[in-house]
Amino acid sequence: MKYKFPVHCPSCSKTLTVTELSCGNCDTRIVGNYTLPILMQLTAEDQEFILQFFLSSGSLKEMSVQTGKSYPTVRNRLDDMIAHIKELEQK
Repeated sequence: MKYKFPVHCPSCSKTLTVTELSCGNCDTRIVGNYTLPILMQLTAEDQEFILQFFLSSGSLKEMSVQTGKSYPTVRNRLDDMIAHIKELEQK
């Protein structure tokens, strides 16, 4: 079974932070309070959209063909994600 990396608190829905990193080889542990990278704060669906955008060489026209959605729909989705990422950067 493949587990999904949790990004939001199941109790209050706020973004989680990383508090410990460890090495599976030598058991070294680093403890602190680290913010998740912005791309990891996105939903799995948004991360998949970005991956497809990257794999299509940034061609929204190609993504439109691949997803079967209109170009304006894909463009609007990208614009919404850009706005959301800008909000995350300001936090």
